[in-house]
Amino acid sequence: MIKQLEFSYEVEKPDPVVTEFHPPSNEKLANALKEVATFLQVQGANRFRVEAYYRAVNVLLALETPAWQIYEREGIQGLEKIPAIGRTISKALQQMIRGGRWPLLERLNGNDSIEQAFASVPNIGPVFAKRIHEELELETLAELQAAAWDGRLAKLPGMGEKRLRAVRESLAGRGRYQHVLPHEPDELDVTHKIPVGEILDVDDQYLFEARHDTLPRVSPKHNNPTHEAWLPILHTERGERHYTALFSNTAHAHQLGTHKNWVVVYLEDHRHIGQHGRWTVITSQFGKLRGKRIVRGRERECEVYYRDRVG
Repeated sequence: MIKQLEFSYEVEKPDPVVTEFHPPSNEKLANALKEVATFLQVQGANRFRVEAYYRAVNVLLALETPAWQIYEREGIQGLEKIPAIGRTISKALQQMIRGGRWPLLERLNGNDSIEQAFASVPNIGPVFAKRIHEELELETLAELQAAAWDGRLAKLPGMGEKRLRAVRESLAGRGRYQHVLPHEPDELDVTHKIPVGEILDVDDQYLFEARHDTLPRVSPKHNNPTHEAWLPILHTERGERHYTALFSNTAHAHQLGTHKNWVVVYLEDHRHIGQHGRWTVITSQFGKLRGKRIVRGRERECEVYYRDRVG
């Protein structure tokens, strides 16, 4: 049986009523990278990936110019020019500089506080933030911004035209460091491009190792009243792609009793490119795919995948 892992430090929680914040120092950025490196190391991730984060820590601590100033002047391309800071780590620095949080760090210590980030957006608040997370299954501020424009957010009861307009304006950025998000599509998000077969293969590995208790486990900070380290976490590779997989720990999954069936798969990075993606894999309850593992939202591709395997 693998030893359970408990972590005592917490991710910094944003003030629910304050949306502006000071840009992080190089020391603060380096400490976040070091925490991720430590998590990855004890959770059995690829050692080359771990070493890359440690190298970046040393470079940031020795850097005379604040990284946020480099980003302000030159954008993400400026961060990539810093020695040992490739596309993946520069994207992480960008997230922390622009939004004050790093989803990867929060996932690795079992404390994905996206609801707190949503609640910090004016005209949303904690109750509505929870509904957005649970009902629309959004995971990032960028996804929230997309939902504010493509009609999904408008469909939620209580999201009137005035409120929706205020949310859009806030996410577009008022003030230097206030939820500044790009208007153009994120070309690095490959959620709809990675073959479903690869995602299902990661899901299969995760379920197999979780059943046989060979994975390290973290203690989620949410939906875990007993503070038990029950959530298995997998780090694995497919070629140069680094994946993290873990059971869904949303309140909705617990209510349905699927928190040990629904698996969330993250593509954390792609060496030298920084691609990312997120998928939820479930057991289908209907139709031709009943009883089979499918990638939610890509059911037709899964149907073709299983048909080709039989053929």
